[in-house]
Amino acid sequence: MARLGGRAGDDRVSGDQAALRRVATLVARGAPPEAVFAAVTEEAARLLGAYSATMARVNRDGTGTIVASWCMAGAVFPVGSRWSIGGLNLLTLVFQTGRAARIDDFAGACGSGAKARELGVRAAVGVPVRVEGRLWGVMAAGSVQGPFPPGTEARLAGFTELVAAAIANAQARVELRGYAEEQAALRRVAMLVADGAAPKAVLNAVAKEVGLLLGVEYTAMTRYDPDGFRRVVAAWSNSGPSFPIGTRTKLGGRNVTTMVFETGRPARIDDYTGASGPIAEAVRDFGSNAAVGAPIRVEGRLWGVIVLDSRSGPLPAGTEARLAGFTELAGTAIANAEAQTALAASRARVVATADATRRRIERNLHDGAQQRLVSLALELRAAEAAAAAGTCDLAPELDRVAAGLDDVLADLREIARGLHPAVLADGGLAAALKTLARRSAIPVRLDIRVDRRLPDPVEIAVYYTVAEALTNAAKHAGATAVGIEVSLGEGVLNVRVRDNGRGGADFADGTGLLGLRDRAEALGGHLRLHSPPGESTTLEVTLPLDEPSAR
Repeated sequence: MARLGGRAGDDRVSGDQAALRRVATLVARGAPPEAVFAAVTEEAARLLGAYSATMARVNRDGTGTIVASWCMAGAVFPVGSRWSIGGLNLLTLVFQTGRAARIDDFAGACGSGAKARELGVRAAVGVPVRVEGRLWGVMAAGSVQGPFPPGTEARLAGFTELVAAAIANAQARVELRGYAEEQAALRRVAMLVADGAAPKAVLNAVAKEVGLLLGVEYTAMTRYDPDGFRRVVAAWSNSGPSFPIGTRTKLGGRNVTTMVFETGRPARIDDYTGASGPIAEAVRDFGSNAAVGAPIRVEGRLWGVIVLDSRSGPLPAGTEARLAGFTELAGTAIANAEAQTALAASRARVVATADATRRRIERNLHDGAQQRLVSLALELRAAEAAAAAGTCDLAPELDRVAAGLDDVLADLREIARGLHPAVLADGGLAAALKTLARRSAIPVRLDIRVDRRLPDPVEIAVYYTVAEALTNAAKHAGATAVGIEVSLGEGVLNVRVRDNGRGGADFADGTGLLGLRDRAEALGGHLRLHSPPGESTTLEVTLPLDEPSAR
């Protein structure tokens, strides 16, 4: 008898191990949790000789949801069924104690126990399913023949460990996939920032990437204006309308945008029923009932906020932290743009000041030195005439001085023209470029397709660019011909200067080309140089005609 008992025990252990191996293989292969739940429930029921087996997940709202069910007579607890926790049943006993439990007589069972009693179940055992230390759910087996033998709970617990492993693995895969998706989204936005994309493009990208990543219905990027309003600068919606860009709404009341403004910290509202203020009213019109917001800071100061709106309920915990990387990139893009704007404005001021200084020197020369020299020359001529009328020997000397003054006057006129070419002020860009071509030491082919006057800073920039290019072509490149093309585009002026010299020009060779590039960029334009050694040199300039600095 002992040998038979031992053989029965060995068979039971072998059966347990075989069933556990089959389930473990599913877990190791990364099978979906639903497949593991179904396999565990059936394997456990067959192994224990049970009439039925179920697995339920414990919800935060005090209910249990059936995630797997098996019965000799077919599924009796459909997957997805929900049961309230309470009364005499295994779901409640395990939930309340956190330990294995059994009911050997279902006569007084209620709740889900009453349903089991109606199916003929007379006794049952249940064990907790723990995932990373917390109670996740309950696994139970039912009998129609009477109580289960001692030790059944321990045998059932072996399966729940595999269930916990499957759930943990699935959660880890989801978290890893979410992390990878988040890093990919951050990388796409970071590439825009690194490429110097306009803030508008970066903010639109952030709004879209965050909305898709976190699965919300609506995302808005908002800037705080000094007058107590918020302005929508970017928005994304997975469907339906969104706040138009530029929409301004007054701050105030209890809403996420105002809360972030007042505290400078992330904020959330899980139920917009109690929200207030103009912004809350506008948000409710879109059907949103929950929101999370995170501040956007630019060089330490509060610039704006990113807000995620949800129509399906509160957003998950940790949403605020996941927004941090995106808000940092948005702040960097805005700071870069502000720095570029400040630099461009500084360059424009430098160029404008230089041009004004040249004009002032020219005016001083014309109104001061030139006028005095003219007067002096007239006086000397008069003295020469007086000396000639008498018998004075000063005539030759006076004649020589007068001639010298004429030369000085000519030199001053040349200096004045160099500071600010009179032909440019009088005749415009086309006339000035024709004058440069005539004075050039090498032949110049002009193609000017401009039939109107342009803003002064633009004409001056083109004049000095062409003058420098002609000087370089003759002095350094050894060119024998130069082609100059000037044309109007859509809101821009395009200039192209190409010589047939030996190339090798570089911005590092001197300050001339650097100064031209700075002048172009100060006007919001670009200067490009292509000059491979041994080949021709091409200088291309694009200048906007409607930038404030150009005007």
